[in-house]
Formats: sequence, structure tokens, C-alpha cells
Amino acid sequence: MKPLSSKTTEGVNIGSKVKAADNSGARIVRITGVKRKKVRKGKQISCKIGDWVKVSVRKGNPDMKGEVFDAVVVRQRKPWRRLTGERVAFTDNAVALLKDDVGNPKGTQIKGPVAKEILERWGSIAKIASMTA
Repeated sequence: MKPLSSKTTEGVNIGSKVKAADNSGARIVRITGVKRKKVRKGKQISCKIGDWVKVSVRKGNPDMKGEVFDAVVVRQRKPWRRLTGERVAFTDNAVALLKDDVGNPKGTQIKGPVAKEILERWGSIAKIASMTA
């Protein structure tokens, strides 16, 4: 994965229930794991903007409930610092679901803003976003 151009702070823990920002059919998902990330034994792993995570659907379409998908964190409440010196934070935590390992999004549009850091690492998700912040 490409590195991000900001000093992002890890702000979302495993087990957190977050919104699904796309129109894939899921509404609330629980983060169950973080892909491509290592952590010391016994320490709980957390994720940040642009990380590839595993989620299970908690609320949404009845046929999707309980299924496990890959997703990307597109918004987080914990503030982080960009190289310009500004601090950025959103009002909620949100993810966008992926349909394959390449990084293609499951939905066709993303509701709400998406961080600029997503543009650098996940171009296909940034294309369907309504706005970037």
C-alpha cells in the first residue's frame, strides 16, 4: 500500500461499530480485524484513515446480516495532523465496503465527505465519493 502524506493517528479500535458510508446495503458494521498491519503480541490492534479492515454486518439488508467483508476506513472522529499543520476530524467513524481484493468498492456512491488521504491510497473509492475534506 502507498504511504499517506499525513501523520494519521489511530482512532478506531477492533470491536467498534461504525457506519457504512456507501449504498451497498449495510448500515452498521463491526470492525473485526485490520489487514496488512502488525502488532506486538497481547496488544489490541487499532486502525486509522485509509486502513484496510475486515468488518461484519450488524444492521442492514437481512441477507447481508452477519456476513464478513473487506472495507476501508474513510472517516474517523479522532483528530490527525496533515503536513500543512492543520488538524482534521470528522463527526463520525465510517467505512466503505469492498467487493474484491483489488480494492473495487461494493457500492456505487458514498454518502458524506471522505478524507483526502483516501485519494492517495484508494483511487476507486475516491471516484464514487460525493466530496472530499
